[in-house]
Amino acid sequence: MSKTNPGNFFEDFTVGQVIRHATPRTITEGDRAVYGSIYPTRYAVPSSAVFAASVGLDPHPVEDLIGFHVAFGKTVPDVSLNAVANLGYAECRFHRPIVPGDTISTSSEVIGLKQNSNGKSGVVYVRSTATNQRDEVVIDWARWVMVHKRDQSLPAPETVLPELADAVAAEDLVLPAGLDFAGYDAEAAGSPHRFDDYEVGEKIDHVDGVTLTASEHQQATRLWQNTAKVHFNVEARPDGNNLVYGGHVISMARALAFNGLANAQLVAAINAGAHTSPAFAGDTVYAWSEVLDKAALTDTVGALRLRLVATKGRDESMTLRGDDGKYAPGVLLDLDHWVLIPR
Repeated sequence: MSKTNPGNFFEDFTVGQVIRHATPRTITEGDRAVYGSIYPTRYAVPSSAVFAASVGLDPHPVEDLIGFHVAFGKTVPDVSLNAVANLGYAECRFHRPIVPGDTISTSSEVIGLKQNSNGKSGVVYVRSTATNQRDEVVIDWARWVMVHKRDQSLPAPETVLPELADAVAAEDLVLPAGLDFAGYDAEAAGSPHRFDDYEVGEKIDHVDGVTLTASEHQQATRLWQNTAKVHFNVEARPDGNNLVYGGHVISMARALAFNGLANAQLVAAINAGAHTSPAFAGDTVYAWSEVLDKAALTDTVGALRLRLVATKGRDESMTLRGDDGKYAPGVLLDLDHWVLIPR
């Protein structure tokens, strides 16, 4: 009997199946330091314990996306080890900040299945929940991934497509306990622009670019214990290239968004996300944002709903789709999310 894990193939999943993912992961200050060495992040809350305490967050939280990547990485050996591609996200909420010392565990429920017409693969929909050592939910989300079939002769399962909300409603966003921007130090944060300075429909070119390198994207992917073959093994793709983990592009774009959105201190939710084109080492990533919606949550805290778009090469026209309705050439990521910003 083999003791190695070949991963699950499409036919191994059933709707309603619950998977408890292995290897809980304790977050440390080392995660914060390595994250900052890989991504050009400068947001004041995760960067400064003093700043975080001044807005009511003590102990000092790490970047929200550190928690997302760790929680996501736990799901890979069971959900997407044999993936063709990770396709999208929905209904992702950040329930509470993660601080060094927190131990993250993740479980997933299969909520949908659809075999592709070629019979070689299918799309698996899961809802994943990450909890801390006190069994408190820290993040939950839905995602869908295309997974190879092991045996193409097997009949297709009944198609089940889950109903997923277009966006997390503003009233369903969870504010971190104690968060208060009343004494917010905009000079220390790096920008005077607050909630009222942004308008729905406004587009922001984040200007800066970063060229992806093989060593950095593989280091990042290992940091999150993401074992998907396509990121490390050149034999896992017909083109012989290592696919850059989509979460690496998300974090890079979020870091680049500092230039223009420096006061968007915390990610509250991811409404939808699509990795629209593959990224590889050598690609240079730029980003722009569009303000989709706004919501005043408290007297001092507002929320901006943003479309964050990462592109291969800079697109000064900030074009998402062509006249044919398809994503414009060069678009790598289309991420709809809520951020928290001082009023």
